Amino acid sequence: MYHYWSLDSLNWKNIWLTIGSFDGIHLGHQEIIRQMITEAHAQGNPTAVISFYPHPAKVLGKRQDFKYLSTPEERIAQLRALDVDLAISHPFNRQVASLSAREFMQHLQQHLGLQELWVGFDFALGRQREGDIQTLKLLGEELGYRLNVIEAVRSREQLVSSSLIRAALAEGDAQLAGTLLGRPYSLVGLVVPGDGRGRTIGIPTANLDIWHEKIVPKPGVYVCQATFDGQTWGAVTNIGYRPTFENQPVLERVETHLLDYDDDLYGKQVQLRFLDRLRDEQRFPNVDALVHQIHTDIRAARQHLNALD
Repeated sequence: MYHYWSLDSLNWKNIWLTIGSFDGIHLGHQEIIRQMITEAHAQGNPTAVISFYPHPAKVLGKRQDFKYLSTPEERIAQLRALDVDLAISHPFNRQVASLSAREFMQHLQQHLGLQELWVGFDFALGRQREGDIQTLKLLGEELGYRLNVIEAVRSREQLVSSSLIRAALAEGDAQLAGTLLGRPYSLVGLVVPGDGRGRTIGIPTANLDIWHEKIVPKPGVYVCQATFDGQTWGAVTNIGYRPTFENQPVLERVETHLLDYDDDLYGKQVQLRFLDRLRDEQRFPNVDALVHQIHTDIRAARQHLNALD
């Protein structure tokens, strides 16, 4: 798969294209991309996905403290796995936001030789989202591309959307988020030194430095799978503020204990895949009570992981 950080220097022909923010590459996104690829490749045509970064909602100030479901690198890896031929991470800024639908579609036609455009049922682009489905269809007749509209994808009788996934993570519903994504929600971070308290109580943990713009699930204790160096381990992950040890406000931490693993993890890049939420984070009266609860969490995590085998 080819990957470019702008479409301005490109000169392709006969591209079948879908376009959007594609934050998370959830089941709805995947359906559009898979249908497009199947038909395009059957006719020998190349496929492309344009995604925007930063997210338009962040640039336009429509959401306070906006955070992402996927990093730019994760999004590209997901597109590669779907067999997209060309991925374009096009910068979104005020200048792009000011373009009319006609101007933007002319730009696409100039650089991609657009043959077909595939979009979701509620898609719109251009200044003030003027380029709705009907407008894009009329522009296609003028500029020489055909528009294909894909109906909504539903899961558990709900429309799959990035907003619904965000809401699930805010509630700590890792299972629902994973169902809507078509894979477990994940965080990737470098293992950095903590205070070493976990090892002193016989339950060593890895403290992960997560990209500050990535959505972190609701504080609590989760059963996860942790992957690094090509190997996967079961894990119990705590997200939160460690109330048993901290009396003053501290930054939220992501700490994970790998089951049956006792080597040094410092400096390793670890991916955590969130499978289920075990409980809220809570304050314990003493360290012994905390240790007892952690062992209970580990047993619950093992039961969950064994059920996957």
